[in-house]
Amino acid sequence: MTYTGYHHEMKPDMKTADIDLTLDPQDWEAFRALAHRMIDDSLDHLSTLRDRPPWTPPSAEVVAALSGEPLPRAPQGAEQVYAEFLQHVLPYTAGNRHPRFWGWMKSNGTPLGMMADMLAASMNVNAVGMNQSATLVELQVIKWLAEAMGFPKDASGIMASGGTMANVIGLAVARNARAGFDVRQNGLYGQPRLTVYGSTETHSWVTKCLELMGMGRESFRAVPVGHDYRVDVDAIRRMIVADRAAGLRPICVIGTAGTINTGAIDDLDAIADLAHEEGLWFHVDGAVGSLGVLSPTLRPLFHGQARADSLAFDLHKWGYLPYEVACVLVRDAKAHRDTFATAASYLKTEERGVLAGGLVFAERGVELSRNFKALKAWMALKAEGTERIAAIMQQNVAHACRLGAALAALPDVTLEAPVSLNIVCWRVTPPGTTPVEQDQLTREVLLRLQETGTAVCSGTVLRGRTVIRVAAANHRSRWADFEVLLAAVPAIIDVARRTIA
Repeated sequence: MTYTGYHHEMKPDMKTADIDLTLDPQDWEAFRALAHRMIDDSLDHLSTLRDRPPWTPPSAEVVAALSGEPLPRAPQGAEQVYAEFLQHVLPYTAGNRHPRFWGWMKSNGTPLGMMADMLAASMNVNAVGMNQSATLVELQVIKWLAEAMGFPKDASGIMASGGTMANVIGLAVARNARAGFDVRQNGLYGQPRLTVYGSTETHSWVTKCLELMGMGRESFRAVPVGHDYRVDVDAIRRMIVADRAAGLRPICVIGTAGTINTGAIDDLDAIADLAHEEGLWFHVDGAVGSLGVLSPTLRPLFHGQARADSLAFDLHKWGYLPYEVACVLVRDAKAHRDTFATAASYLKTEERGVLAGGLVFAERGVELSRNFKALKAWMALKAEGTERIAAIMQQNVAHACRLGAALAALPDVTLEAPVSLNIVCWRVTPPGTTPVEQDQLTREVLLRLQETGTAVCSGTVLRGRTVIRVAAANHRSRWADFEVLLAAVPAIIDVARRTIA
């Protein structure tokens, strides 16, 4: 039987069926002028970042304007919407583009990266694979990154949204490859608990991932760290032995190439040896630091990283690119594909046509719909070259070391961790104050640094104590910017002490 009619609820309105509607501009020249203004305004804003504080909180008026508007039903026009963007949106970011933004480990972005994202949006490709230029660009970027990281030429990889998703993909491959049973077909029911090992400084992505994959957070074995915040490799070995004796099944050891708290780099060579001896998957979380291998000066710090079975790292952290772009590399291409490939009639690879070559990235990750993240990485690597990017990384590390020494020389300030890469952790410790009072002072100084527009640093907790964390991973920062911070700290400590007293 051939279906020839419409379902009564889907029957089109015949009065409008022959009208040609579109969301393209009615006046292309007017829109072109507006688009040029948008680019010019964006570049003007980027080029004058130093004229503004790092962070300006949204006013009550802005909150009301962005929170209380009813659903727009009638057109307001692009000009009007852009005017509201300039007034209510653009000035009130967290500030991560600013030269004095050193909080967490956030992207600064670049003007070329901004334009690359615009070009990618103009192409509007689904970068899932297919016979198109975007596939070739992403495959090329993955080859370049594999070469930079010391991975074999036939390694697999995929661009991801950020470190969390890149790490999730790597750990999913580890589970599939080392579980000892068919996880995809049968799930985890009735099987021994699978266990994963990493330091107490491992980023929180790991517990999210284990929850998501149905393994549960108890599958993560948090291993103690030494005074330098590097994982105790011997303790990992003892945990593995104990877990096997208890009937559990160890599958993966995680090494961290730059912890999020202090920038500490685990002994990756020793972890690689251990994983090989025990038959476990070796995954490296390099979201913070792995790209440091681009620098010949910094490369020795990451010895052993190239031995990983999988490696996840961000290009919007220490690669300076705009959000969002990360990468995961997998040494065993078959293990990578076996974890995610699926069969569906509508995804069938063809020898010719648009689907020639297949949906290669659908077989390397969870997503089918993907934007063209690789374009900005491709353009940046070609336009800047790895040597220039590496020189800025070395500058960041030099700034961090110099800042750490200068802070340690200030009265009432103590460094709480070695400056092992590009992160400086310090706290306020006036003589005669208790640790709890110091925690209060440190938090108050952190907030006042942000609120006064001096700098955006972030806070964390090390060994139970509150610290201020400066992540010197900003390509716009000059030493003069750190001098602004150093000059402000004594006065802000005095104000904080009076406030808390």
